Amino acid sequence: MSQIEASGGKGIGVRCDHTNDSETEALIDQIRKEQGKLDILVNNVWGGHDLSIESSPFWALPLKLWDTMFTAGVRAQLATNHFAVPLLRENKQGLIIHTTFWDDGKYTGQFYYDLAKNALTRMAYGLSIELKQDNIAVLAVSPGFMRTELVLMHHRSDEDHWHESDDLNNTETPYYVGRGIKALASDPNVLDKSGQVLRAADLAKEYQFTDIDGRAIPPFTIQN
Repeated sequence: MSQIEASGGKGIGVRCDHTNDSETEALIDQIRKEQGKLDILVNNVWGGHDLSIESSPFWALPLKLWDTMFTAGVRAQLATNHFAVPLLRENKQGLIIHTTFWDDGKYTGQFYYDLAKNALTRMAYGLSIELKQDNIAVLAVSPGFMRTELVLMHHRSDEDHWHESDDLNNTETPYYVGRGIKALASDPNVLDKSGQVLRAADLAKEYQFTDIDGRAIPPFTIQN
């Protein structure tokens, strides 16, 4: 909240378990009652946070990954859309973003992760067709290698020392994709992009922004 307010905005924190439909519905109801409308929805909830899982073949991976990546990831975003879209449609315009991962259709190397991220991309495409008549743009936006707290912990580093690790050279902060989404939300012609998968690095080039440290990070690519 302090970061939002420091940037001149107003944040309202609400606890919500997006695997619980009643809590998700209550959140959207709260937005309706307190704000009266919804202009933009960013679906970023995700359940697959175990970075220790190696890229093992499908048959060697635990089935629990379906629950973490689909129940607490794909379905959670789908349910949020289910409850939020009626409120968005009342505006006769709006924007829905699904954060995903995309590198020109390459296989990510982890079966469940790949399947889930492609499901989110397809969700955005399907919704873009169904909501076109309501002037609601739906996009899948792919960040690169984000330098989150979890990533830093996994690499035994922190925000002050990440540049000492070669593995983190091309990482970006979460602000990078955030700036991309802000640019899309400010674009009066964003509906022309509806249904597409867009990468943060490509958005940075198109809309002329950088990460908060002034760097323009190139697109993350998978080396197959």
